[in-house]
Amino acid sequence: MTWSCKSGRAGFTLLEVLVALAIAGIALAAMTDAATGGFLATKTATGYQEALSRARSHMAALGSDTVFAVGDAEGEDGGGFRWRSSVREKERQAAGGLALFDISVAVSWSSGGRIHRVALTTLRLGRAAAGRHE
Repeated sequence: MTWSCKSGRAGFTLLEVLVALAIAGIALAAMTDAATGGFLATKTATGYQEALSRARSHMAALGSDTVFAVGDAEGEDGGGFRWRSSVREKERQAAGGLALFDISVAVSWSSGGRIHRVALTTLRLGRAAAGRHE
């Protein structure tokens, strides 16, 4: 909607300019919110990927060959990550002193005011390490 002034030139009214600025402001706020949400989602996904890598590393370190230290352990992993592992003898096999072990590793961290956690569990066949039995 344009109005003509006495000089014959067309232009926008103050009301039209204010409405256009309000629409632009709403659009900018929506784009900023979407960008912030994308950034936080990327940061969370990166945290999960790093925690999974750390959990796999701790899982691999628990059993050398087929010998497992039964019990719980936990500690700081740097970068705000904490880990906790658990090795339990599930059932003993008759042949060769082998046993089935229930093994779990969890890595947790805090991001965005929330605690996040990744956990891995597996069953493995092996022997209990000497000196550590539950």
